[in-house]
Amino acid sequence: MDTEYDVIVVGGGAAGENAADRAVKGGLTAAIVEKSLLGGACSYWACEPSKALLRPGTALHAARRVPGAREAVAGSLDVPAVLAHRDEASSHWDDAGQVSWAQDAGIALVRGTARLTGAKRLWVTDDDGNHFTLTARHAVVLATGSVPSLPKIPGLHTVPVWTTADATSTQEVPESLAVIGGGVAGAELAQAFARLGSRVTVLARGSFLSAFPEDARSLVADGLRADGVEILEGVSPELAEETDDGAVRLTLPGGRTLEAARVLVSTGRRPALDGLGLPAFGIEPHALRVAETGRVQGLSWLYAVGDCSGGPKLTHQGKYQARITGDAIVAAARGELEAAPAPWSRHARTADVLAVPHVVFTDPELATVGLTEEDAWEAGIRVRAVELPISVAGAWQHAEDYEGWAQFLVDEDARTLVGACFAGPDVAELLHAATIAIVGEVPLERLWHATPSFPTLSEVWLRFLEAYGL
Repeated sequence: MDTEYDVIVVGGGAAGENAADRAVKGGLTAAIVEKSLLGGACSYWACEPSKALLRPGTALHAARRVPGAREAVAGSLDVPAVLAHRDEASSHWDDAGQVSWAQDAGIALVRGTARLTGAKRLWVTDDDGNHFTLTARHAVVLATGSVPSLPKIPGLHTVPVWTTADATSTQEVPESLAVIGGGVAGAELAQAFARLGSRVTVLARGSFLSAFPEDARSLVADGLRADGVEILEGVSPELAEETDDGAVRLTLPGGRTLEAARVLVSTGRRPALDGLGLPAFGIEPHALRVAETGRVQGLSWLYAVGDCSGGPKLTHQGKYQARITGDAIVAAARGELEAAPAPWSRHARTADVLAVPHVVFTDPELATVGLTEEDAWEAGIRVRAVELPISVAGAWQHAEDYEGWAQFLVDEDARTLVGACFAGPDVAELLHAATIAIVGEVPLERLWHATPSFPTLSEVWLRFLEAYGL
């Protein structure tokens, strides 16, 4: 194994793979240091397996909402088949395919745990306890992802609980499931297990899906309740205890108790930066700051991408960051990188602030991109919100009882879209059009000429422009 590369990436998830790949495509040598499976959480314990658990229930429910199809549907989900489908989606937790990809891409794979010991120098420990040093000629990229943040609930650390990784890789469907946390992952997994046969209760410390507009999250909450999920808002357990039969008893405010065969803790994630040696460089892991190129502020050779960089914790956004950072490293190695790249240029992660697409893959779905109304006003943008139901011919064809909602945020001075939110079955397919409109800063007068096909859900774009006044 070589001990010196142009670029060394610490962490082999989706973001790390993309950073290394862009560096190699730019003519540099690159190595990835990964202690677990190459491909990271998204491939094995997050995006892929969770969507594989959700999709069968969504497809079955969709068929039952269309006359003629519902009459042909009998029975319920085949749980063993769903879990087998999930296993296949997760490559049976075997990264041989990803390792083969890295080899074909010209990326070296180093198995082990890395720690920074000097400028562009890493001390690596492999699974056998062997130690060796790797040196980067140009850059080190941190792509170490994130880890669960566990709430400080008395007794929680002494009882058996699931993290999201446990839930997405389980080979059992528990009779009952308590989900602590009312965010995206909690909502998705609550519905997945409810449709697989669990009795599910969600405990949200604040409002359920509180980061989204009330009309949108209400539709999602109604969808989960229709599947039998109990949603308790403004509730956080005061005590967790293991019962004699191995279940968990949660004591809730007011003295109510809730017993569940399994408890899933889904209360957020934090950057996985401990143990990397950052304090020796004057960087506190909880205060990592990156520039538009992904370079860690204060160090010319250190970069960060994905969850650990402090931005949106979304796989597609991490890959976006990695592509830009990899290109920036190549440009810097050639002496071609501008000190402050212009917004929306090849080496600036502008979309991290202005155009992050995000989908909650529940049924109904919830999809957002761009600024919220509050963010827009705080940024000094005179914004107008246009809200309307998704009530178009395409919706009626999609499902007999289709119910959806959309919000469009318009910069009144520039007359461009700066944000959008959709809620309803399959609205994720509306999101990329909104993302393009925001990134392209398309004037509404030009957007008026983008005629949506009939009859599709996209006709809501025409209804929006009409409601705006065009």
